[in-house]
Amino acid sequence: MPEIHFTKGHGTGNDFVLFSDPDGEVELSPKQLAAIADRHFGVGADGIIRAVRSRSLPEGAAALAEDDGAEWFMDYHNSDGSPSEMCGNGIRVFAEYLTTNGLVDLGPNDTLTVGTRAGVRDLQRNQRGFQVDLGRWSLDGGEPLVRAKNLPVARPGLGINVGNPHVVVALSSLDELAELDLGYIPVLEPVPEAGANVEFVVPSDPLVVDGVGNITMRVHERGSGETLSCGTGAVAAALATRHWAGAGAPNNWRVEVPGGTLGVRMWPAEDGEHVSLSGPATLVFEGDLSL
Repeated sequence: MPEIHFTKGHGTGNDFVLFSDPDGEVELSPKQLAAIADRHFGVGADGIIRAVRSRSLPEGAAALAEDDGAEWFMDYHNSDGSPSEMCGNGIRVFAEYLTTNGLVDLGPNDTLTVGTRAGVRDLQRNQRGFQVDLGRWSLDGGEPLVRAKNLPVARPGLGINVGNPHVVVALSSLDELAELDLGYIPVLEPVPEAGANVEFVVPSDPLVVDGVGNITMRVHERGSGETLSCGTGAVAAALATRHWAGAGAPNNWRVEVPGGTLGVRMWPAEDGEHVSLSGPATLVFEGDLSL
């Protein structure tokens, strides 16, 4: 019976099971991954992260072609065992895992380059924990109609891609946000081909304080259900709110999620506008698991 040594970690309550497989020798089925993530019969997690060298798996070839410094690949799967392109909270916890376990040496001013299915991502340490450059973003998927349990009237959403697909919906109040039952999957019309994470957002009043925008968010993640936090979802929510606010809206945002606070920043780059996510990354415990 195969065994893995794992670490449990989280970023603002978005939790993960991580394990090291440098040479790509451990192939877990979707059923095995879902069993690990099960909160009643497994370890329990929103996602599973395998630390594997990019040269050791097919998806890593594209990462190395993009940047030969991407030694490590974040092989991320949702709690139902399905693969995902990116995870903004997960990649910060991944960075903490690599550095804590001596797999990489990251100084205060160093950059960690990581391969993902969404492309190469760069991280640095900061006062919040880690900041990750998520690269360019795009409006994607139009404005699908979104229905959710306890939302009396369907609302239009805004499709945004930050390496993985999102649909962001604006609500009128924190009470309306609290009433949502995200144990049920929100219904999108039309249905995105690859599915989408769905974020429900309430802008603060005032929206901007000391040059920083402020919003509160809940999320239903594709393949995982409602989570206490979604890093790429926080980024999509901030981008959508700035889009709706129009000219003069800030490029720095504070996003409150059930699990804590995340920071989002947008800035111009040679290849287009980039967006970053910053927040804490915490390792909780280790264990051995027989599969």
